[in-house]
Amino acid sequence: MTVAYASGKVILFGEHAVVYGQPALAVPVTQVQAQATVETEPEGQDITIVAEDLEQSYTLEQAPPDDALRAIVVGTLEHIGVGTKHDLTITVSSTIPIARGLGSGAAISTAIVRALSRHLGHPLSPQAISNLVYETEKIHHGTPSGIDNTVIAFEKPVYFVRDQKTEIFPVKSPFLLTIADSGIASPTRIAVSHVRRAWERGREKYEELFDEIGTIAEMGRQAIERGEIETVGRLMNENHRLLQLMGVSSPELKGLVEAAREGGALGAKLSGAGRGGNIIALVTQETRSRVDMMLRLAGAKNVIITEVG
Repeated sequence: MTVAYASGKVILFGEHAVVYGQPALAVPVTQVQAQATVETEPEGQDITIVAEDLEQSYTLEQAPPDDALRAIVVGTLEHIGVGTKHDLTITVSSTIPIARGLGSGAAISTAIVRALSRHLGHPLSPQAISNLVYETEKIHHGTPSGIDNTVIAFEKPVYFVRDQKTEIFPVKSPFLLTIADSGIASPTRIAVSHVRRAWERGREKYEELFDEIGTIAEMGRQAIERGEIETVGRLMNENHRLLQLMGVSSPELKGLVEAAREGGALGAKLSGAGRGGNIIALVTQETRSRVDMMLRLAGAKNVIITEVG
């Protein structure tokens, strides 16, 4: 039996603009994880996928062609060149909330690739894993930026430019992020499609927004590398304002962002596709408890804190 894990992720800066060639920053969130277990079974069973959280169990042959779990299993087996004629049970589970901007789909796929490739004696590099997971992300998101699979596969803070650059960057002074769940699903495919339609109707306006967000992402990386945490907070606030102008916030997200700031957060913004999902807030050891309280009073369904560093 082989077991592998993959963490969640949050985007610090650059969501949506990253789809249009601008840089983005993302970091892993180890407090939530996906798990995949691969076990060898008696001959004749074929490959069975057990999705515990969904209470589903099916073989590769029973799965529809667009099933994401089937796709990542087949893609991995083809990549390592061993074919699909195996007798295995692949069991997946996750503590990462679905459709909340925490990379649940990419994490499950990453855990499967890690467990399956190791079990069959062909462990893969983070880049190879990222490439495989990206193909499956197309099923989840339609036009994925590629940032989820990258940061989750590498398990490090990542500076990412689509089809151009993936750089792991240093964090001079570790910092704390509070992640608050609005309780509202945020399907990435829908939000990305909305922004694309708006961009097509008003390209000049949206290109300006994308450019500004890209500049913030670059400045955010510099601030993190220098340990200028208060600057990171101000940039988060500005990034959120631009996302509001883009139309991907919501009354619930607005309320959580305002509550975090009232609680003493250095900065706060929505994270991910928007319309729902999570907000992130930059906190200190001194303000973390009050921010947590304010977020829960404002309706957050769950609050977790992760250290970036």
